[in-house]
Amino acid sequence: MFTVYVLYSESFNKIYIGYTSNIEQRIKSHNELATKGWTIKFRPWKIVLTEFFESKHDAMKREKQLKTAAGRDWIWQFLKDL
Repeated sequence: MFTVYVLYSESFNKIYIGYTSNIEQRIKSHNELATKGWTIKFRPWKIVLTEFFESKHDAMKREKQLKTAAGRDWIWQFLKDL
């Protein structure tokens, strides 16, 4: 099982889109464990969207869709509607 997820940093008004096979560990990495990378600059992160896929290929395809301009626009609209 693979999860495509969107994180939101309320403090910095930033989003992050990714996929993983272990969502709990990945979120912990974004918020606590990682010592380098883009996401450490904008902590804390909260999960605002998750989608589940049986295959890595399908998860990667959805992640790529969400990272397009149209996908990011959709995410920002989704956040406004929360």
